[in-house]
Amino acid sequence: MKRHLLFFVYVTLNSICCPHFLFAQQAKMDSLLEVIIRESPAAGISVAVVKHNQVVYANSAGLKNIERGIPLTDDCLFRIASISKSFSATSIMQLYEQGKLSLDQDVSELIGFPLRNPAYPDKVITLRLMMQHLSSINDSQGYFSLDSINPAKSAQWARCYSKYEPGTHYDYCNLNYNMIGAIIERVSGERFDQYVVNHILSPLQIYGGYNLDELDTARLASIYEYRADSARFVLSPGAYASRTKEVAKYVLGYTTPIFSPTGGMKISATDLAKYMLMHSRLGKAKGTRILKSSSAKIMQTPASGSLGYGFAIETVDNIIPGEIMRGHTGSAYGLYSAMFFNPKKKYGIVVISNGCPPGYSNGLNTVIRKTIQTLYEQIILNNK
Repeated sequence: MKRHLLFFVYVTLNSICCPHFLFAQQAKMDSLLEVIIRESPAAGISVAVVKHNQVVYANSAGLKNIERGIPLTDDCLFRIASISKSFSATSIMQLYEQGKLSLDQDVSELIGFPLRNPAYPDKVITLRLMMQHLSSINDSQGYFSLDSINPAKSAQWARCYSKYEPGTHYDYCNLNYNMIGAIIERVSGERFDQYVVNHILSPLQIYGGYNLDELDTARLASIYEYRADSARFVLSPGAYASRTKEVAKYVLGYTTPIFSPTGGMKISATDLAKYMLMHSRLGKAKGTRILKSSSAKIMQTPASGSLGYGFAIETVDNIIPGEIMRGHTGSAYGLYSAMFFNPKKKYGIVVISNGCPPGYSNGLNTVIRKTIQTLYEQIILNNK
């Protein structure tokens, strides 16, 4: 297993400060991760575990690039898919704290064109409803361009709305969060990808971003779709697409979906765990406050009828038996990811696979579930 020198230093210091930390358990977990990779099978898996406000375990196994036989390491970046939504929601809450928008404001005022379900034209769609996936907006016309829902751009805009009244039914929708990204630009005056770096990533001293062209692409873990019929991993080149041409003609507050606020964050498992730590501590990590605790609580409070969904943070009881956890999952291009924490017991787990079988068990990718359960048993239960 290859691991960063800094992590070895951290483990050494941790063993001095926390005598209950078991090196034997760490070694056992290393071996078990290799077993999961082999038996799943998975292209690669990167994990990080936090306990008592610090990263206590981080490791990677498998391959970063199958064709070239390059091993996956802890500094590899992944497109984490829908966990990205929480960065967009965090940005909205920062602007809310500054009084630049209201959660119950008509989204039409924020996005710059009418957003009304034609079946319920008098029902206002608020930012809150959009954040909670209660807007009645759907992804049937795609979500990579706002033209699909803009009446001035598409004659089919009405198809972007479902038949039920806004606020009455939960329906997970990527278009919601790509529009939220555009709202962040219109309200802040900053391009979406730069806003997230400036106001979330840099203050937390973590590396990542939505703009591929501003990242170290040598650190990107290739993403693969697993084909069960041939037991092969097939490269998904669309996971990492340069947006240089699109940025050259960028329209602030409208062409935002090119960065995919709904799913385009690129980050390592370890840095995602540091970000998760901020949410588990209600907006503050390592002495840096990103959100007020009241705002963090709003994000983590499930809406009525939302199946546990708050503002891009779900409350679930089906990850680890008997444990109430908060977080989000992601899946795209063959990648599967999960970020869940237990704020009361002060632990959290991040698991990312750059390619594994797509099967699910009880609402979660089976490989991701098995990895989380193993980390919980080997690291959390044995590092009290």
